[in-house]
Amino acid sequence: MANNFLISYDLISPGQRYDLVADAIKQCGPWAKVEFSLYYVNSPKTCEDVAKHVWGSMTANDKLMVLDASNNNFFGYNIDPIVLKLMQDQWYR
Repeated sequence: MANNFLISYDLISPGQRYDLVADAIKQCGPWAKVEFSLYYVNSPKTCEDVAKHVWGSMTANDKLMVLDASNNNFFGYNIDPIVLKLMQDQWYR
Protein backbone atom coordinates (compact mmCIF):
# COMPACT_ATOMS: atom_id res chain seq x y z
CA MET A 1 0.00 0.00 0.00
CA ALA A 2 1.30 3.44 -0.88
CA ASN A 3 1.74 6.21 1.67
CA ASN A 4 0.96 9.91 1.40
CA PHE A 5 3.89 12.21 2.18
CA LEU A 6 4.41 15.93 2.46
CA ILE A 7 8.04 16.88 1.91
CA SER A 8 9.24 20.30 2.98
CA TYR A 9 12.78 21.64 2.73
CA ASP A 10 14.98 24.71 3.10
CA LEU A 11 18.12 24.90 1.00
CA ILE A 12 20.68 27.06 2.76
CA SER A 13 23.39 29.04 0.92
CA PRO A 14 25.91 28.22 -0.36
CA GLY A 15 25.31 25.17 -2.52
CA GLN A 16 21.58 25.31 -3.09
CA ARG A 17 20.78 22.40 -5.41
CA TYR A 18 17.10 22.89 -6.20
CA ASP A 19 17.09 20.74 -9.34
CA LEU A 20 18.79 17.79 -7.64
CA VAL A 21 16.43 17.92 -4.66
CA ALA A 22 13.36 18.17 -6.90
CA ASP A 23 14.58 15.23 -8.98
CA ALA A 24 15.14 13.11 -5.84
CA ILE A 25 11.63 13.90 -4.60
CA LYS A 26 10.10 13.05 -7.98
CA GLN A 27 11.89 9.68 -7.98
CA CYS A 28 9.92 8.60 -4.87
CA GLY A 29 6.60 8.21 -6.69
CA PRO A 30 3.71 10.21 -8.12
CA TRP A 31 4.16 13.79 -6.99
CA ALA A 32 2.75 17.30 -7.03
CA LYS A 33 4.50 20.57 -6.22
CA VAL A 34 2.22 22.25 -3.67
CA GLU A 35 4.37 25.31 -2.90
CA PHE A 36 7.91 26.41 -3.72
CA SER A 37 9.54 23.99 -1.27
CA LEU A 38 6.62 21.70 -0.41
CA TYR A 39 5.77 18.56 -2.35
CA TYR A 40 3.13 15.88 -2.07
CA VAL A 41 4.37 12.37 -2.92
CA ASN A 42 2.61 9.00 -2.96
CA SER A 43 5.06 6.15 -2.40
CA PRO A 44 5.24 2.62 -0.99
CA LYS A 45 8.46 3.63 0.81
CA THR A 46 8.63 4.42 4.52
CA CYS A 47 8.94 7.93 5.85
CA GLU A 48 12.56 7.33 6.81
CA ASP A 49 13.38 5.82 3.41
CA VAL A 50 11.93 8.85 1.59
CA ALA A 51 13.81 11.23 3.88
CA LYS A 52 17.12 9.39 3.39
CA HIS A 53 16.66 9.33 -0.38
CA VAL A 54 15.93 13.07 -0.62
CA TRP A 55 18.63 13.96 1.92
CA GLY A 56 21.17 12.28 -0.36
CA SER A 57 20.71 15.13 -2.83
CA MET A 58 21.05 17.87 -0.23
CA THR A 59 24.00 19.55 1.51
CA ALA A 60 24.80 19.22 5.21
CA ASN A 61 23.47 22.69 6.06
CA ASP A 62 20.04 22.18 4.43
CA LYS A 63 16.84 21.27 6.31
CA LEU A 64 14.34 18.54 5.45
CA MET A 65 11.05 17.37 6.94
CA VAL A 66 9.02 14.43 5.61
CA LEU A 67 5.53 14.03 7.04
CA ASP A 68 3.78 10.70 6.56
CA ALA A 69 0.06 11.48 6.49
CA SER A 70 -0.88 7.82 6.04
CA ASN A 71 0.91 6.50 9.12
CA ASN A 72 1.02 9.61 11.30
CA ASN A 73 4.81 9.77 11.36
CA PHE A 74 7.63 12.16 10.46
CA PHE A 75 11.36 12.15 9.81
CA GLY A 76 13.68 15.10 9.36
CA TYR A 77 17.22 16.36 9.07
CA ASN A 78 18.71 19.50 10.63
CA ILE A 79 15.50 20.47 12.40
CA ASP A 80 15.93 22.88 15.32
CA PRO A 81 16.21 20.65 18.44
CA ILE A 82 13.57 22.68 20.31
CA VAL A 83 11.10 22.30 17.44
CA LEU A 84 11.93 18.61 17.05
CA LYS A 85 11.40 17.99 20.78
CA LEU A 86 8.05 19.77 20.71
CA MET A 87 6.96 17.75 17.69
CA GLN A 88 8.06 14.47 19.27
CA ASP A 89 6.26 15.31 22.53
CA GLN A 90 3.02 16.37 20.84
CA TRP A 91 2.82 14.28 17.70
CA TYR A 92 2.13 10.88 19.20
CA ARG A 93 -0.29 11.91 21.97
